[in-house]
Amino acid sequence: MATTQVEQHIALFEKCRNFTQAREVQAAGLYPYFTPISESEDTVVKIGGKSKVMMGSNNYLGLTHHPKVLEAARAALERYGSGCTGSRFLNGTLDLHEQLEAQLAQLMGKEAALVLSTGYQANLGLVSGLIGRGEIVYLDKLDHASIVDGAKLSFGDVVRFNHGDLAGLERMLGREGRPKGAMVIVDGVYSMEGDIAELPRLAQVAHRYGAALAVDDAHAVGVLGATGAGTAEHFGMVDEVDLIVGTFSKSLASIGGFIAGQEFVIHYLKHHARPLIFSAALPPSNTAGVLAALDVMASEPERRAALWANTKLLADGLRSLGYDLGASETPIIPVLVGELEQTFLFWRKLFDVGVFTNPVVPPAVPPSQCRLRTSLMATHTAAQIEFALDAFAAVGRQLGVIH
Repeated sequence: MATTQVEQHIALFEKCRNFTQAREVQAAGLYPYFTPISESEDTVVKIGGKSKVMMGSNNYLGLTHHPKVLEAARAALERYGSGCTGSRFLNGTLDLHEQLEAQLAQLMGKEAALVLSTGYQANLGLVSGLIGRGEIVYLDKLDHASIVDGAKLSFGDVVRFNHGDLAGLERMLGREGRPKGAMVIVDGVYSMEGDIAELPRLAQVAHRYGAALAVDDAHAVGVLGATGAGTAEHFGMVDEVDLIVGTFSKSLASIGGFIAGQEFVIHYLKHHARPLIFSAALPPSNTAGVLAALDVMASEPERRAALWANTKLLADGLRSLGYDLGASETPIIPVLVGELEQTFLFWRKLFDVGVFTNPVVPPAVPPSQCRLRTSLMATHTAAQIEFALDAFAAVGRQLGVIH
């Protein structure tokens, strides 16, 4: 009782007490977030005892249940224990981490790589570790939040350009001439739109003004490129991209992240990236699982082919129904719905008939461009995709989104 009385007089907590929007959506039965999954069977999950076809996962290659990945994780638990209990900088570096860094550097066509505990920390460490006072980082306005937060954490200046507006970027770079230090950083594949960055033009513009080009390939590793190495490989320009960031929480079926680039840059980041130095190291089981996932990705290229076949099946089906998929050209397929309430209602009706999607609403998108984000996996069956299409057809007509 005393604690409650004290809290009533703490001004800091007033905004918490006054935040009612999420509770109102919960009361209406339309709240789509923090939904607990009790069991997963790859493309199917169980929620509240009922099965749902998972159409909202980033498990692009379907490796979270691959026997080799699971066995590698189990073996690492037995050999190393459940955690590293320290940072990479001190007692937390395992031989597994160094093996993974060597494999990632080779895959990305770079001299060296650095493994961090999350993909978020990789972007945070890259931008804040490299950009200092008097230096500039240029961000696409649709860059991932981890890039934006890394820029905020840095001591440099931050300049944002409109999504894909490379003429605008060039004007901004031109105003500075050749600054002491500059970086242009973009998503390789944009997570809410599904479009691919124009790396050939980006590299030309950035390097013309002496800026480094960094690419966050979170949604491109395992998806784009002949070997799944991502956007730079997709465009055949690995040497023109200075730094590649990736995550293990999507195609590589685990958690963690990495930065790949020239050896002296990676060496610098090992001693200046605060998210690396002051965080516990990636656990052994996760590290071993990623190593196994890389092996599977290399030995089973048919998974990537299946992913793209499934992408075409769903995208063609949704477009034939009359849905607007925006500029998507990857397994990330946003279905534009419109207003927020309509989007939440659409999500709920799909959920109730057994299709799990992700609603994307402001501030992630403009108020009139709310959408349901779907994403494909290599292991989706044609029957599951047809089931999802039937659900989209019925619900879309019922709500008047399509006719």
